[in-house]
Amino acid sequence: MTSLPRRAALAGSAALVLPRFAIAQADQRPVLTIAVQKISNSNTFEPPREQSNVGFRISYSYAETLIDSDWLGDLGQVPGLATAWRRIDDRTVEFDLREGVRFHNGDIMTAEDVAFSFGPDRLFGTGAAPASGGITAGAASKEPPREVTAVARRSFPGLERVEVVRPGVVRFVNRVPDVTLEGRIAQNVGAVFSRRGFGEAASWLAWARAPVGTGPYRIAEFRPDAQLVLEAHDEYWGGRPPARRIRLIEVPEVSSRINGLLSGECDFACDIPPDQIAGIERNARFEVLGSPINNHRIICFDRGHPQLRDPRVRRAFTHAIDRQAIVDSLWAGRTVVPKGLQLESFGQMFIGDWSVPKHDPAEARRLLREAGYRGEPIPYRLLNNYYTNQTPTAQVLVEMWRQVGLNVQIEMKENWTQITDRNGQRGVRDWSNTALFGDPVAAILRGFGPNGEMQLNGEWTNEEFNRLSAVVETSTDRAARRAAFRRMLEIAEREDPAYTLLHQAATFTAKRKDIEWRAAKAWAMDFRARNLRFPG
Repeated sequence: MTSLPRRAALAGSAALVLPRFAIAQADQRPVLTIAVQKISNSNTFEPPREQSNVGFRISYSYAETLIDSDWLGDLGQVPGLATAWRRIDDRTVEFDLREGVRFHNGDIMTAEDVAFSFGPDRLFGTGAAPASGGITAGAASKEPPREVTAVARRSFPGLERVEVVRPGVVRFVNRVPDVTLEGRIAQNVGAVFSRRGFGEAASWLAWARAPVGTGPYRIAEFRPDAQLVLEAHDEYWGGRPPARRIRLIEVPEVSSRINGLLSGECDFACDIPPDQIAGIERNARFEVLGSPINNHRIICFDRGHPQLRDPRVRRAFTHAIDRQAIVDSLWAGRTVVPKGLQLESFGQMFIGDWSVPKHDPAEARRLLREAGYRGEPIPYRLLNNYYTNQTPTAQVLVEMWRQVGLNVQIEMKENWTQITDRNGQRGVRDWSNTALFGDPVAAILRGFGPNGEMQLNGEWTNEEFNRLSAVVETSTDRAARRAAFRRMLEIAEREDPAYTLLHQAATFTAKRKDIEWRAAKAWAMDFRARNLRFPG
């Protein structure tokens, strides 16, 4: 790991060159250094372009939504850039905007900025073809790339318009009834940005690498695949940020992140495997915080692969997995096997008597015999520990599948583009699914619905599942929505598997014990004044 300069050394060198009056006025707040496995998958920070665990981790530090999430509590909805909201009818929600909120460029947030943030320029596009997908450096196009518009349409499939009712009040109008509209607006895809900041950016890429938001920190410097520097936004409406800067440095190897923490080169080290926790905490100066979060680790199936067209083969995959053994051996029991692709935060939509396919090797072998599978190779694409414990989990899975007769061959890839590339035969792959709010719409529809990533990738589709998706998205009848959701679970997890769950994801962060900070039950890391305090 590259050595990092010590803050004390920086302070000492500054004292040699700064005049006395400058020393007196110098910002004495600390710089927080965080070692992460990855900073950004897309090398951009426009939230719809970076829908990932690494994107969710940092986006809330520079970009905020009208409805915030209670990151340090139950992840419920709390006021954010809006102080209050109210239902007008099944299609309409009205918001009162917080007064005096300043963007990073100094502008006061207005209702017009909110309307812009949910409009065609930023999210949905005008229909013009973006130059080189809209992400080539130096491209003059301001058109959002296809990846952005696809996420926008998936996140807000029924949004008709955003109206400025009067100064400080905006109204969201959906084309169809939607009981989840507030949750959709709370997603980071719905972050509010400066209309003027977007207009002054030289290109979409220039904007996406330094979007002008309202968060406690602004993007000050970015070196792709190396370092991101967030700088305090001292006019932040929620109070002066406690860190002068936050430096995120990309350190792919777990051992290097841990060594950097123990040597004092960084203050936090993210994505720590459970088997490393005891060793870190043997040093009284450090602690490891974390828990299961609002995310599921899953294996996805490409139904187009010749050996996966028969659902019985995919069902055999699901029965061959001893999920509890993975949780016990690789996660030290620190996470759980969930009841399908759902969370208890779904409330009345949670199907409490549901379960994942049971570990049943005999049933897996029977299904393979019935399907006529004869040991033909099936590729398994994954990244090298992008997810915590990803590689050892894959090795365990391949052995479990081998024991029932499945010939699964690991193909290591360098990035997500290679994982989903249609060239060559896709078979099974690793993925995860984050529920961005407490409803099935945020999980199963987001990943597997008609506008979800798997169907857009051409990996899986099911007509009945898609018809039921419309019920879950548009019905106001809770019983009908709940029945439709149960049937969707039956299809996607048991009858015609699109995926199979491994376990609820968990994330663990090692840190200096003298820095006061609490971990959320989510990927998001909160560094506002209420949740970060330095010694002294």
